[in-house]
Amino acid sequence: MKQLFGYEEEAGRIELFIRIIYSFIIGIILSIYGFIAGICLIIQFFVIFILGRRSQGLSGFIRGYLEYYVHILPYTSFMTDERPGIFPKTVGIFEEEA
Repeated sequence: MKQLFGYEEEAGRIELFIRIIYSFIIGIILSIYGFIAGICLIIQFFVIFILGRRSQGLSGFIRGYLEYYVHILPYTSFMTDERPGIFPKTVGIFEEEA
């Protein structure tokens, strides 16, 4: 497993300027993905309200959006110079218990 939010002391100055353009492109994709995920949330609400159970397809799509968001956060928050892929990639999110 790789820690997504680890500390890196070294930072590239050129990467800082590339990050602005790259983050803009990622932001467009994330906003479209988020809009569709928001619609899925509303539909999921009514599925649960009417049927009393969740839709696996809707849950998977919403989870994919959240995984993509967490995947790009270290780069867009200036925590790493490692560029994430532009298109969504499956990333597992786990909670470690102390």
